[in-house]
Amino acid sequence: MTPSRRTALVGLGRVALAGVIWGTIPLVLRAADGASIIKVFYRVLFAEITLLGYMVATRRFGEITALSRGKLLQVSVQGVILTLNWVLFLSALDLTNVATAELLGYTGPVFVAAFAPFVTGERFDPRILIPLALALGGIVVILVPQGIGVSGNEQALGAMLAFLSAITYATLLLRSKKILRGISGTALMVVEYGVASVILLPVVAVLYGRGQGPTSASSYVALAILGVVQTAFAGVIFLGGLRAVRTDHAAILTYTEPVAAVLFAAAFLGEKLTAWTLVGGAMVVAGGLWVARSQTGTERETVPFEAAGTEPEPADET
Repeated sequence: MTPSRRTALVGLGRVALAGVIWGTIPLVLRAADGASIIKVFYRVLFAEITLLGYMVATRRFGEITALSRGKLLQVSVQGVILTLNWVLFLSALDLTNVATAELLGYTGPVFVAAFAPFVTGERFDPRILIPLALALGGIVVILVPQGIGVSGNEQALGAMLAFLSAITYATLLLRSKKILRGISGTALMVVEYGVASVILLPVVAVLYGRGQGPTSASSYVALAILGVVQTAFAGVIFLGGLRAVRTDHAAILTYTEPVAAVLFAAAFLGEKLTAWTLVGGAMVVAGGLWVARSQTGTERETVPFEAAGTEPEPADET
């Protein structure tokens, strides 16, 4: 196996692992009460504190202060898009049924594949069509039995917001791939989560005033775990993988998240695991394996950016 192919396969493995870690998010959220937006706020806040503390302790904070004004603006916009993405998806869940919101929300990788050639400069790879169809089809198989559809203006609005969340997700992923040229994943997230925390703070203050904040110490512990493990740690793993592989390939591997979430819910929350869920999960896994098998590691887009002159990510992404 050539070094470039090995690097690409490791990158895909990291993306898939991040998806599995993200699949534990529902387990952690079950242990925390309070408004959804407050949970998002603490997620980015604890991640910000963790990553910022790491950069200061390892004397790498200068990487952020050394960013050009243009690069800092690029990364700050990521924080705005991230906030918008999560608010759209949470609002969709509040307005329409979960299956509809999830299905429309997980169309994001389709847009990643469609727009990657125009945003990141990666040539369109026709080999992704089959694994993309398998992965998206698997999500459909899992969610359709739960009830897909809208009735009334409120659910229609929720469906539209879920669709917009898919668009913002694709935008976030494509911009991250491009922005990673010249900045470490850790620095990117420090700025991104810092901006998101500032944007959400006024809303959180209002919600606390209405008595919608967490009510127990265990809730804050759960939210701290969410920020440190499922956001900071998983984010470092994911961006390290994204740096080494094509954006569309990475997007397909993120379908491991909903599959992992379903399996973890069945194992730890006692939720029913149906035959449809197993079939859909198998389709998603098959799509991921297809991507790994088709990864030749010889194309320009699969070469890590550091090979083109960008400094490699430090030890936190190994």
